Amino acid sequence: MNMVQQVTEGVSITVETFYQAEQSNPINSEYLFAYRVTIENLTGSPLKLLSRKWEIIDSNGSYREVEGDGVVGEQPIIDAGDSYQYVSAANLRSDMGKMHGSYKMENLNNGKLLIVAIPEFQMEAPFKMN
Repeated sequence: MNMVQQVTEGVSITVETFYQAEQSNPINSEYLFAYRVTIENLTGSPLKLLSRKWEIIDSNGSYREVEGDGVVGEQPIIDAGDSYQYVSAANLRSDMGKMHGSYKMENLNNGKLLIVAIPEFQMEAPFKMN
C-alpha cells in the first residue's frame, strides 16, 4: 500500500493505492489499481465537489487525462470538519504508473470556487518492489 497526503485551500486529500492482482492480466499488459481517496474539509464552510480532473501516466510513456463531474457518480457536499471517502480504480498498460489531478469545489457559504490539488501517487505491481 502506498499513501500520500496534501492540503490545498483548507482541504486535505489523502490517497491510498492497492494493486488488484485478481483483476489484472499481466500477459495482456492489463494492470488494475484501486485507490481510496479521503477528502477532509478543514475550512469553516460546507464544500460541494463539482468535478475532477486526473492525469494518468504509465511507465511505458502513455499519458491520458480524465475529466468529469463529481466522483463515483456523486457531487458530495462535505460539511466543515467532515470528510468524504470513496474508492475508484485505474487501468494501466504497464506494471507501474502515477496519477495526480485536482478537484473543483464550491464553497457553499460564499459561492467561491476552489481548485484542490490531488497529490501525485505511484502505482506499482508488488512483484516490481524489490
